[in-house]
Amino acid sequence: MRVVSVNVCGIRSAAQKGLFRWLRRQRADFICLQETKSQEHQLPGHDVRLPGYHSFFCDAERKGYAGVALYCREKPSRVVRGFGISEFDSEGRYLEAQVGGLSVVSLYLPSGSAGPERQASKFRFLEAFSPHLARLRRSRRHYILSGDWNIAHRAIDLRNWRSNQKNSGFLPEERAWMDQLFGPVGYVDAFREVRPGPDLYTWWSNRGQARANNVGWRIDYQVVSGTLAGKARAASIYKEKRFSDHAPLIMDYDL
Repeated sequence: MRVVSVNVCGIRSAAQKGLFRWLRRQRADFICLQETKSQEHQLPGHDVRLPGYHSFFCDAERKGYAGVALYCREKPSRVVRGFGISEFDSEGRYLEAQVGGLSVVSLYLPSGSAGPERQASKFRFLEAFSPHLARLRRSRRHYILSGDWNIAHRAIDLRNWRSNQKNSGFLPEERAWMDQLFGPVGYVDAFREVRPGPDLYTWWSNRGQARANNVGWRIDYQVVSGTLAGKARAASIYKEKRFSDHAPLIMDYDL
């Protein structure tokens, strides 16, 4: 089973750059998109359809902002938009598709890089999302939470970790939250199960030659419930073509 995830930084912009032509060749079972920056009524006329897939969107109320999407080969029995916290549900950050005993979530955590107000919002998200993660863990479903988590967990997950320890995305509080997620809370960083090595990044700044020099961050994850530990078989980051400032994360599972 293949799951592809990518922050598109505008679904219409990424479509113009050929994202959906590429996706049609990937034979994915689930495709998770983040930061669509569109509302569904704005999409007709743009190359965002994938034949053979059921598509679902969770848009931000504010135009041109956030938003997530999910494309599923098999029709879900249930689709869940939001996780019950109005501040973040109105921003279009959580979209869950349930197929059999599996749930795949397209997830987009807030970025705090715009300033203290946005960082405060990010911390509120982490605090509000923790009880939801605990509830999911107690359910009998298997979960793959796939998307842009906007946090680099460890020093190996970004090139310039020493100079970024006071910057959003690598703050001690954020990393401690990830320690809990992959520790007592019971979730697994599926990518690291199969790709433990360095210099594997999914986002690069548009400034300078960051992408050309691979001065990046790994902030896009596929996080799985403990019941799926050991099920990941392959993981890759597609960098040959550039659809946004993030690269698609492709993972195959033996389910």
